[in-house]
Amino acid sequence: MGIILVTGPARSGKSEWAETLAMQSGKSVIYVATAQVDAGDAEWGFRIEQHRDRRPSNWLTLEVPQNLVAAIKTTPLDSCLLIDSLGTWVANLLEQDNSNWEETGQNLCLSLELADRDIIVVAEETGWGVVPAYPIGRTFRDRLGNLVRRLGAIANPVYLVTGGYVLNLSALGSPLPPALPIDKR
Repeated sequence: MGIILVTGPARSGKSEWAETLAMQSGKSVIYVATAQVDAGDAEWGFRIEQHRDRRPSNWLTLEVPQNLVAAIKTTPLDSCLLIDSLGTWVANLLEQDNSNWEETGQNLCLSLELADRDIIVVAEETGWGVVPAYPIGRTFRDRLGNLVRRLGAIANPVYLVTGGYVLNLSALGSPLPPALPIDKR
């Protein structure tokens, strides 16, 4: 299987498709949750609970809000790792300056390239709307968009889930040249 990227807009079914792929792997599944529970946000807690309720009870769940590289390096080689989601992980690291963020993103991509196991990464598409009005929103959108593009270059297949359909972009599209480094203004 190798590295698989599942991307799409909010509430499109990305996670469900990634979970289906993980089940089809025939391997033990390790679900890497990047979300952090916030006791003061009941709606967020409900979303997390929906994900938990959908997962089979025999899947191991690791809560990894920041150190994905360590999770990738330390999980058993004969497992299928499902990372959900890249957008939440990026949000958890927004306080990093651009230089540290670039190193963090490079380390994640390198760990995925070198991983000798099946890994499914779920990522949100946030750049399909207006440009965010605030700097932190633009930083989030740009970092996530750049990282998704970089992962798309090393993943095969890359799926887009939208409008109730799953599209295999690797079979339908042509890859772009590698993404440029993040603007370090």
